[in-house]
Amino acid sequence: MTIAPENVMIAFGLTLFAGLSTGIGSAIAFFAKRTNTKLLAVSLGFSAGVMIYVSFVELFLNAQKILGVELGAKKGQFVTVAAFFTGIFLVALIDKLVPSFENPHEAHKVEEMREKRPDRKLLRMGILSAVVIGMHNFPEGLATFAAALKEVNLGISIAIAIAIHNIPEGIAVSVPVYYATGSRKKAFLLSFLSGLAEPLGALVGYLVIFSFMNDTILGVLFAAVAGIMVFISLDELLPTAEKYGEHHLAIYGLLGGMLLMASSLLLF
Repeated sequence: MTIAPENVMIAFGLTLFAGLSTGIGSAIAFFAKRTNTKLLAVSLGFSAGVMIYVSFVELFLNAQKILGVELGAKKGQFVTVAAFFTGIFLVALIDKLVPSFENPHEAHKVEEMREKRPDRKLLRMGILSAVVIGMHNFPEGLATFAAALKEVNLGISIAIAIAIHNIPEGIAVSVPVYYATGSRKKAFLLSFLSGLAEPLGALVGYLVIFSFMNDTILGVLFAAVAGIMVFISLDELLPTAEKYGEHHLAIYGLLGGMLLMASSLLLF
């Protein structure tokens, strides 16, 4: 299978954009006076809607189609389902390694910057949060990269969804680090660096997988990426959206993301 060099560069650029949006969350924590919880709830729900719709309507079905041609209808369907749940299992395993009391996906608000007193023990939490978020961002980078290689517009949609998802993660890293060190620069830098795992995931995927890419591997990758994004949506985005705001706001955002994604796929 031939992949255009320009598509590879665009795919890398999109993963870089998505990953470094953790810096936006860090900036919000420093400069915003109050967290707009309603906007965050809708935005996170929106991201989940985009990811879930793309996973089932585009990536999973395309994987099934590709693998059906390459392996036969029955075997192709089996491999698609197996790859989908393998993606879920891998990202769930990463999530399982995170102690629940230090999970960086807990909802954080910028008000914490003024409510908490300095505590050196928070530095460990901030560093751990950055490492864990980096671990989560690694498969997300691969997901964005793979989608962009298939179709640039699809990659853009996923990159925007993941970028929104990364904003509260930036807050989760910067708040404890700032209070541990008293340095906005260190807090911003660590938050910023945690997002670099996404382009790193794309780079590793390109070097390890795409060096011997064929249609079968591409189909398996699409199915696994669909599983990764469904798990992220159900385990992280929607629960966090509900913690930030009302249940219905998260669902409205979810439906809006699905509707916009469906419309864009029909039009483009």
